[in-house]
Amino acid sequence: MTGMLVSIDGPAGAGKTTVIDLVGHHLRALGHLVHTTTEPSRGPIGQLARSHADVLHGYALASLVAADRYHHLDAELRPRRDSGHIVLCDRYLPSTLVLQRIDGVRLDFLEAVNAHVDLPDLAVLLTVAPRVAATRVHARGGAHSRFHQGPSSTAQEIVCYEQTATWLTDRRVPVLRVDTTTSSPNEVATTITEGIVAMLSTERANPHPR
Repeated sequence: MTGMLVSIDGPAGAGKTTVIDLVGHHLRALGHLVHTTTEPSRGPIGQLARSHADVLHGYALASLVAADRYHHLDAELRPRRDSGHIVLCDRYLPSTLVLQRIDGVRLDFLEAVNAHVDLPDLAVLLTVAPRVAATRVHARGGAHSRFHQGPSSTAQEIVCYEQTATWLTDRRVPVLRVDTTTSSPNEVATTITEGIVAMLSTERANPHPR
């Protein structure tokens, strides 16, 4: 039985974590095996990256994030996917192609250091109006990292995510864009769940080797 790796990325305030929990609930209710995870991962390299994200910058942080991704794939993502789970990853390669570029890292370096990571089977990209994102971030107690500094940084992220969507599409990665500005978390989760189920049905009807 083959599962799926689904990345869910978007700017701060787009509602990723809440939506992922709901998508997992919906998929389990439909009888699917689901595994939720996050990047930076909960592994040793991920904890190092997470705890030093405000100290490390640029190429050093990008390299650490990539190292965590390779370990994450070996230790968790591939085993779960290959055992038939739908793996929902809160931030993955798309976030790297946005946040590390904003941090001054060249795209060709990011492509090289991530050259051997698995592309997601489905990339979900959330978007949100910058002012709405800022309100949500404020309501939860403020930004969690130096990358999120209000509406202007959100607007910059949104532009970079659009560029990343093109990058993914050029590599034949299916991309599902969902605007969370006026939709409830459950509405967003339902849209994503329907997209995953539809793609999974197509994949199982027409399997292709990874």
